[in-house]
Amino acid sequence: MNPFLNHIKRAALGLSLLGLAFQVSAQTKVDDAWVRATVPNQSASGAFMTVTADSDSKLLSVASPAAKDVQIHEMTMKNDVMSMGPVKSVDLPAGKAVNFDPNGYHVMLMGLSAQLKEGDSVPLTLTIENAKGEKETVEVKAPVKALTMEGHDHSKMH
Repeated sequence: MNPFLNHIKRAALGLSLLGLAFQVSAQTKVDDAWVRATVPNQSASGAFMTVTADSDSKLLSVASPAAKDVQIHEMTMKNDVMSMGPVKSVDLPAGKAVNFDPNGYHVMLMGLSAQLKEGDSVPLTLTIENAKGEKETVEVKAPVKALTMEGHDHSKMH
């Protein structure tokens, strides 16, 4: 076999292996992101999603051009009293899906620049840091969904 062709085959194999290694390094996955729709003049809303990191990491912050201030909050129950407040970061254990929902961790969008209407989407930028101190950002377009996710419309109740 021609040594030049052999060299090209080896280079192609090396490149394809590089491609596989590159795909493996997609560290953090964000699924099912959505933002709660607002009524006119409502200045805050919540964003919800599932975040899965491939190595022990933490979510440091979330930013969005739709809000002046974006904070990660945690809903907790202590002695039958529900409280909500900001947290500095959220641990993302390797390979474990961490849910951001109304009953636990969630993202608060405060100082909204406009009403969030169903069918719109809100850009979110998540900053994640792994155990080695390497930071990555994940861009998400979160669709805006109606206030009642369960499907019943409270405006029609008597």
